[in-house]
Amino acid sequence: MKAKKALKRLNKVETILSNVIDQFPASSRGLRELLDSARASVVRAKGVVNVRVARAAKKPPARAQESARGRAEGRRIARA
Repeated sequence: MKAKKALKRLNKVETILSNVIDQFPASSRGLRELLDSARASVVRAKGVVNVRVARAAKKPPARAQESARGRAEGRRIARA
């Protein structure tokens, strides 16, 4: 999966987890801790993906070498 797509999905998951955590009452502490742990794991995963993206620097596009046909000297002009 591409990094950009993974980050989008992880952001979506984090948002959903945050909404669910906010909707649960404070009395269900055990479940809230589990959900907080899951959200923390998602945040760590986002950090790992960001580090990998930063580490993989983009190479400039390779330029094709000009062939003998492509150069101006090698072309013949058809005269009618």
